[in-house]
Amino acid sequence: MATIIPLKGLRYNQEKISNLASVLTPPYDVIDDSAQARYYAENPANIIRLELGLTFPEDTSTNNRYTRAAQYLEKWIEDETLVHEENAALYLYQQEFLFRGEKVIRSGFICGLKVEDYENGNVLPHEETLSKPKADRLQLMRATASNFSSIFGLYSDEEKYIDNTLLEELSGKLPDINIVDEDDEIHRIWVIDKADTVNKVVKAMLKKKIYIADGHHRYETALEYYKEMKEQGYSGYDYVLTTLVNLYDKGLVVLPTHRVVGNMPDFKLDSFLDKLNIIFEIECFGNKDDSKAFLHDLETRGKNQHAFGMYVSGKLYLLVLKDFEQANKLLPENKSDAWEKLDVALLDNIILDQMLGINEQKRRSQDNLAYTRSEEWLIEQVDNRNFQVGFILNPTRVEEIVEVAEAGDKMPQKSTYFYPKLITGLIINKLNNK
Repeated sequence: MATIIPLKGLRYNQEKISNLASVLTPPYDVIDDSAQARYYAENPANIIRLELGLTFPEDTSTNNRYTRAAQYLEKWIEDETLVHEENAALYLYQQEFLFRGEKVIRSGFICGLKVEDYENGNVLPHEETLSKPKADRLQLMRATASNFSSIFGLYSDEEKYIDNTLLEELSGKLPDINIVDEDDEIHRIWVIDKADTVNKVVKAMLKKKIYIADGHHRYETALEYYKEMKEQGYSGYDYVLTTLVNLYDKGLVVLPTHRVVGNMPDFKLDSFLDKLNIIFEIECFGNKDDSKAFLHDLETRGKNQHAFGMYVSGKLYLLVLKDFEQANKLLPENKSDAWEKLDVALLDNIILDQMLGINEQKRRSQDNLAYTRSEEWLIEQVDNRNFQVGFILNPTRVEEIVEVAEAGDKMPQKSTYFYPKLITGLIINKLNNK
């Protein structure tokens, strides 16, 4: 079902770039202005100049961040700052990181994934997308005909045939890339170009579906770009740079994305608690000094119940759903059972929308809403009165993501955060590169 190919990837020339970490960045969508400036200053060959170039007041239609990215790319290929792989390859990719104080290794492989409409059922999304990021990425693809950041996809292989096939090729080999990034996370890449091994993996993937974990905007942009090029009579633009991870990989970590809400002039805590009390058991847990025990309790309750944390007016509250059937009547119609059971669907559609008046349009505009992974930041923002209420979620489980995707539904924005992010610049996919 899923069609993948090995790539003749572009890689930084380690004979010219001795410190690879100095030219790599996180994905563009988590880079703010200060980080962008820092990456620009770190190394003149930093991938930021390709992936998220600076804009200037004097920019024109012929001289802008996209045209400059194309110029940098051409120059770096010409002077061999970037070099093409000699043979088409799959790239075994391991990320080693700390999670809750313990070492974790997530393994996957980088390839080209054939782009196709979601309706075909071979590549499935799980989140809604926004038009503005896609317009930006499309302009970059038109200018450079390249993928600089990888899609993050999941596939199901309980027997770990694909993992084991790739790992057998290592046999004690040192990684071709081995770096420590700014967050002290380790990234290792092994180039696997043995034809027999590559063919085994490609054939095995034909039986799999791909679930997009991260990179929906980039995938949909790649699909649109492919269709544009096909209409113009060009071929070779139908594969997008993708990192695939087995659903059964022990290093697969999903974190929650919390919500903070503000800019509500008529908000009154007492009346809001009365509304919540209709469908939630409410327990006042204490102040922020009790946050560690509170988060542990929230996680424990969430294993068997729909439970949320709330921070407001210096107090932590535990909200536990009383009756799912009662709450289900308040959710939008024509949604799957899998979607209706999501904590984030209950929070966004019942608490935010119906109780606080923050509907889907307002959530998209984010005038009343911000998102964060950090419970500490959430508490700080409410304490500083930048926001009025914070809501803390348990993470969405991987099986829930798959069930929603299989049902043809999409989760609300910011439902998941796969940790850690894939790093940008390890492998570049120059489209139509034969």
